[in-house]
Amino acid sequence: MLTLLKVGQFDLPLEDPVLKFLVVLIIILSAPLLLNKIKVPHLLGLIIGGAVIGPNGLNVLTRDSSIVVTGTTGLLYIMFLAGLEIDLAEFKKNKWKSLAFGGYTFVIPFIFGIATAHFILEYNWLTSFLFASLFSSHTLISYPLVSKLGIARNRAVNITVGGTVITDILALLVLAIVVGMTTGEVNAAFWTKLSVGIVLFALAVLVGFPLIARWFFKKVSDKISQYIFVLVMIYFAALLAELAGIEAIIGAFLAGLALNRLIPYTSSLMNRVEFVGNAIFIPFFLISVGMLIDFKVFFKDFETIKVAGLMMLISIGGKYLASMATQKTFGYTKPEGGIIFGLSSASAAATLATVTVGYNIIIGETDLGEPIRLLNESVLNGSILLILVSCTISSFVTQKNSEDLIKAENENTLADTNPEVENILMAINDITTVDPMTSLALLIRSKTEKDNVFAVNIINEEKNDSSKKNAEKILELAVSTGAAADTKITPLTRYDTDVIGGISNVIKEYSVTDLMIGISDEKGFSPSFVYNLYSGYLKNNEANLMVYYAAQPAATIQRYIVILSENADKEVGFFHSLLKVWNIARNSSSKIEFYGTDATIAIIENIRKKVNIEASFIIFNSWNELDKLAAKMKENDALIIFMAQRGMISYVPQMNQLPDYLTERCSNRNFLLVYPSYTDTERAQRDIRDISSAHDFVEIGKIVGRLFK
Repeated sequence: MLTLLKVGQFDLPLEDPVLKFLVVLIIILSAPLLLNKIKVPHLLGLIIGGAVIGPNGLNVLTRDSSIVVTGTTGLLYIMFLAGLEIDLAEFKKNKWKSLAFGGYTFVIPFIFGIATAHFILEYNWLTSFLFASLFSSHTLISYPLVSKLGIARNRAVNITVGGTVITDILALLVLAIVVGMTTGEVNAAFWTKLSVGIVLFALAVLVGFPLIARWFFKKVSDKISQYIFVLVMIYFAALLAELAGIEAIIGAFLAGLALNRLIPYTSSLMNRVEFVGNAIFIPFFLISVGMLIDFKVFFKDFETIKVAGLMMLISIGGKYLASMATQKTFGYTKPEGGIIFGLSSASAAATLATVTVGYNIIIGETDLGEPIRLLNESVLNGSILLILVSCTISSFVTQKNSEDLIKAENENTLADTNPEVENILMAINDITTVDPMTSLALLIRSKTEKDNVFAVNIINEEKNDSSKKNAEKILELAVSTGAAADTKITPLTRYDTDVIGGISNVIKEYSVTDLMIGISDEKGFSPSFVYNLYSGYLKNNEANLMVYYAAQPAATIQRYIVILSENADKEVGFFHSLLKVWNIARNSSSKIEFYGTDATIAIIENIRKKVNIEASFIIFNSWNELDKLAAKMKENDALIIFMAQRGMISYVPQMNQLPDYLTERCSNRNFLLVYPSYTDTERAQRDIRDISSAHDFVEIGKIVGRLFK
């Protein structure tokens, strides 16, 4: 065994790529295992681990190109995930709040920085401006914490992410201007090039990337290729940002925004993106940050200690004041204010980029011939200490306040008396419908923490081995598709001479609330399917029925058109079914348009105030207008129609002709037919009775609000 070891293989720093990667993996593995027990964020453990093994510690590893490249990917990944996971409807709703926070978190530290640099450290004005910009920017080091805890879509996180982009852009613009003034390049051509470059870059990413990605996801179903495509988009956007004259991290964030609607929060692709990033790339970045830390320089001279102390006071104090100003301005809770401070207090990437550029710019020489730098060595060393301290504070503050926020939300959930049960059943007998039906099931779920999705295949020939093997193959695919999205799907095989009867028994056995039936491309609305629909599935009044046809992946849908007949809101199962549609928009960030009568639209508009989605409302009084509506639909629109059976209050005769109509006119579009249940449960009767007797829409909103929490 020893003969296999090369001479000098264990000399420090390590050069063998296998050993180097092994050391990094051991740190990534051990950090959460060791530190979580003592309530220390594992992110901090990765930074400390990097400092210990780095060139300024035990010199186990050098911060070579392999570490830098992987670490850079991790930084881009953090910003990409921030854009990808952001709730776009909430982001648009809070855009002015993000702008306000961006202003606070840029201006407050910037003013303190200028005053300190010029009047205490006696720097010139140009150096003072660049010095101040170090504290205006920040890096979302602790974003993986809030993502892991499932609060990435909280309003405080949303405005912090939006404000981060604003303040980083402003800080990096200060850097570009100061460097330009130092080299004498700030003129009309400089401003024209910078502004045109930024505009072209933003248009290319925010407009061009969604078009390219939608085309790719339609044409390529291979999961590995889809993930590689995402990586290409991240790096391509980063490259375009650098060409435009701004930092790559801004490009990665905008790439996340551009792909936000195309990678649903509940999808398997999102799970892959998060998994690889949190397992490899982001830890590598944190370790690479730690490898920059040199504890010895902090004690080199008093000037370094003085500058480092002032830098920490300005940066952390300024960020705290900005977060408190934001909390007070918008009336946020204490944990939300703490999360804003925690996320925005870490200085790393932009700070390091600025101080490195400033340190490398020589503006003169001393009498002894030594170079005079725009930012001196004391500032460079002080920034390293700032990175360590600010990342430590950021990790602790973010984790504590995130846990407090989750605790408060859990208490509200426990106090909620809503007895809603949700169990989703996919009845699958065609392997081509497995992937689209599973994707839809993940989109309509409300309670993602429960194992509440089932897949059933009815075998009506017990001794037929081929039927059994086909059923097993279908269900295995459903289970694996769900597992790719980190969701457990329970497979159910039933032997029954009557398919409808078998499904009905499963509905009763598992208290199913939502039954999904898929339509394949080949069969469509065949006579046998229509017969089973009206004579079988719809006879079961205990579950909402959803009939789904997918002409393209659900992730590529831009807008859902929802058609509601008159009195649809008076059906017993309407609000439960509406919640499923609401979840589609909420989990996919797709736009949604509701078409219905005045009374129905008014009720839904009021509910929308409680659940923030990107929705619009249009009066639709006659099913005779369906042709005109279908003609206006665009390529990536999908149709959702609320249906009813004969005898129900919202039933209209045109519903009987709808299968033929969809077969003829909508074979190239996704559509979902929703049949609300009409079980006469005591609670449902009470809800309808209360809604009918409510005096205004505010009262109606209170009644149905518990369903949409």
